[in-house]
Amino acid sequence: MTPWLKRAGRRFGTVAGLIGLCLLLWALTPHFLTIANALNVMEQTAINAIVAVGMTYVIIAGGIDLSVGSLVAFSGVTLAAALKAGWPAAGAVAVALTVGALSGFVNGAVISFGRLPPFIMTLGMMSVARGAALLFTDGRPISGFGAGFRSIATGRVLGVPAPIVLTLVIYGVAHVGLSRTRFGRYVYGIGGNEEATRLSGVAVRFHKTMVYVVSGVASAVAAVLLTARLNTAQPIAGIMYELDAIAATVIGGTSLSGGEGTLAGTLIGALTMAVLRNGLNLLGVSSFLQQLVIGVVIIVAVLVDLMIKERRA
Repeated sequence: MTPWLKRAGRRFGTVAGLIGLCLLLWALTPHFLTIANALNVMEQTAINAIVAVGMTYVIIAGGIDLSVGSLVAFSGVTLAAALKAGWPAAGAVAVALTVGALSGFVNGAVISFGRLPPFIMTLGMMSVARGAALLFTDGRPISGFGAGFRSIATGRVLGVPAPIVLTLVIYGVAHVGLSRTRFGRYVYGIGGNEEATRLSGVAVRFHKTMVYVVSGVASAVAAVLLTARLNTAQPIAGIMYELDAIAATVIGGTSLSGGEGTLAGTLIGALTMAVLRNGLNLLGVSSFLQQLVIGVVIIVAVLVDLMIKERRA
């Protein structure tokens, strides 16, 4: 079987798994397969799916980013502070995106030029960004924003909730960047064989740094959407977002060893996570058991990834 057919088969398996999960939940609860609930699931997916865009770039490049949840919080409180200071919404959003990009740049630069392992660097940044968010707000939430800003999360575009439209636009742009540009080819090359890519004349350190910038910006975009949706910015927001993003990415078929993955698969993985949570909520399953189930799903997804790698070897 050709590599293309193997990848196509895996993507089909991911889609089939999502469809099978939907059918099972439909059979268990009649409230699942309704238009209102479907839109709710997609809205619930938006934030995790956007964070997972950056995570997909990072994992394809052979790295990991544990700081995304804390960057959501840090970007969110800087956004909120700018809004409360009277900045226009566009300016405040630009501040949040800049904070996310700079944080990602620090991650990438230390990993690429300082040769610190991604796990250690982003673990440290997770603590630094969370501490900065708490220090900046003195541990208090910032709330109360104008209707114009909140429309980012509450508005509709041709009857479709704005968060869904925003997510699809982001995935479209990110997909083009990953599959149709030189930068995207370098991301795959770095994850597949970093040394060979470097010997081919690619500025590996620079491009690895930019991958983490993408992740930081994605976290900041998610922070904007979360703040607009809740009408508040919490310094404790984003806890466990890194695990949800990794789960969505891996369930979607991105290999943890790097060099392989698609954003279409990541979106399916994020939808699978959201559908699972939504269905368990409708079935009245406790939040404690939900965490257990989702943990098992993550473990199974990684085991499947390892088995596929072993068969190829």
